[in-house]
Amino acid sequence: MEPIRAAVAGAAGKMGREAVRAISSQQDMRLVAAIDPAAAGQDAGLVAGLSALNVSIVADAESGLARGNPDVLIDFTIAAAAMANVRAALKRGIAAVVGTTGLSSSDLHEIEALCRQHSVGALVAPNFSIGAVLMMKFACEAAKHLPHAEIIELHRDQKRDAPSGTALRTAELMQAASDALRAGPGDQASRGQAAGPIRIHSVRLPGFVAHQEVIFGGPGQTLTIRHDSTSWESFMPGMLVAIRKVRSLKGLVVGLENIL
Repeated sequence: MEPIRAAVAGAAGKMGREAVRAISSQQDMRLVAAIDPAAAGQDAGLVAGLSALNVSIVADAESGLARGNPDVLIDFTIAAAAMANVRAALKRGIAAVVGTTGLSSSDLHEIEALCRQHSVGALVAPNFSIGAVLMMKFACEAAKHLPHAEIIELHRDQKRDAPSGTALRTAELMQAASDALRAGPGDQASRGQAAGPIRIHSVRLPGFVAHQEVIFGGPGQTLTIRHDSTSWESFMPGMLVAIRKVRSLKGLVVGLENIL
């Protein structure tokens, strides 16, 4: 069987470099294109801390996809750049795995329409960590029994979006799991951002990677469900699963939990 031909957008970033390393270590995958204007002209392997892979990073998705002819595009960029990359891929019939957060509901609707139009699959996941997916699943179960909850998410200071995509997805899933969730008091600025009846508090400091806790309160008790990613490597097993499965998807799928 031919290896899956993969392209990584954001190849010079923290997640992109980790993705290049992970893909290069798999026997059933081959990196054929790397995209990142910050490192255009450099070898993707050297940028990722490996030996040379003979894949030169290019500045834009159109050039990278035309040159590499990949089966799957993996995007770890920023929301403003991700949509252009995903459009370019889906219009060519290239499946997309998107780990970039901050996409709007209109962005997701556009991706879904492009998937239908070009008969190709896409997966958008705010978090590729298996542990984070389990954290969300356990939080949904707890929400059925303890209707008072708040979310605290902690990320590196360079993270652009707040609240995180993982926190928003967790709140969305919890609300779908239980209609008994209740809003906390007031709209005070110190109470965090409201996501329906759930308050989300965002921390951005050096030293963090990706961390989230969901705190439930009830009469005489609290329950905390917490997940910590202490290195970018934690996201790679889920990403590899997504790369292997995305070409069999029909249309857009949101959330890694839906393909595990």
